[in-house]
Amino acid sequence: MRSTTPSAARPVDLPEARRVAVEAAEAAGALLSAGMGGPLDVRPKGTGGDVVTALDTAAEELIVGRLRAAYPRHRIIAEEAGVLDGAPGEEMVWLVDPLDGTNNVAIGMPVYAVGLALCARAEPVLGVVHDPVSGRTWSAVRGEGALGPDGTRLRLPDRPRPGREDNPVLAWTQGHQVTSDDAAAFALRAAVERRCARMLQLWAPLVAWTMLARGDIDGIVGYLPEIVDLPAGAILAAEAGAELRRLDGLPYELGIHRPASELSFVAARPDLLDRLLETTTRIARPGGRFHIAY
Repeated sequence: MRSTTPSAARPVDLPEARRVAVEAAEAAGALLSAGMGGPLDVRPKGTGGDVVTALDTAAEELIVGRLRAAYPRHRIIAEEAGVLDGAPGEEMVWLVDPLDGTNNVAIGMPVYAVGLALCARAEPVLGVVHDPVSGRTWSAVRGEGALGPDGTRLRLPDRPRPGREDNPVLAWTQGHQVTSDDAAAFALRAAVERRCARMLQLWAPLVAWTMLARGDIDGIVGYLPEIVDLPAGAILAAEAGAELRRLDGLPYELGIHRPASELSFVAARPDLLDRLLETTTRIARPGGRFHIAY
């Protein structure tokens, strides 16, 4: 996931874009934190059990307003508003997830995050994740590393935490379109869970990505993930030292225009990746097909 494109050739000043994104994410986080004590106005979103609240839309409007003020020509893809066009031919695209973990918030569980990513020609070059609960923010520029809340370089630990050498802690994430009767999802999740000490299902993928980037967990398996929150977390973890592959073991290319079947992934600390792929490649096949075996 590292880019060899020199910074001078990039169409925007990425340090400045990072500053704008961090400030927007943190302002949205403050709005969310202030609103958690009041009525949430939870409404159904689609038919798959997902929900949306007034906080989602308010935080999104705040972020979009700041991005529009700083980059009026850029396109924006927002979780609630959808595609917001920019100038004709514009290649810079922002992805905005104003409240990743709305279902958690709706049941009173404080596990959620704000995520922004900037893509150049469909390729993610910047990611920002803010945790309103702890007040911490992580960010990464492609090819230039990841930064933690105190501005220092974020790197995965050199070795797994004691007791986790052979018993990793993993997270599972899947897209909203995945139904409870999806046989491939069931088989993949069950197979991976048998190979780890614990499998977390956080309902907030961005939180899982920050945990991987810090070394709090050892890997993530994603099945048909949502594109709006994927780039911000993936670039953060990759720049912190995690490695990503497709479920079938092929190289992972994270682009916002790639088909959903090619966005499923394994992300892990480098020494664990091959072991996870031994499991996923028994089920996944090139081209996004799956071999279901129980």
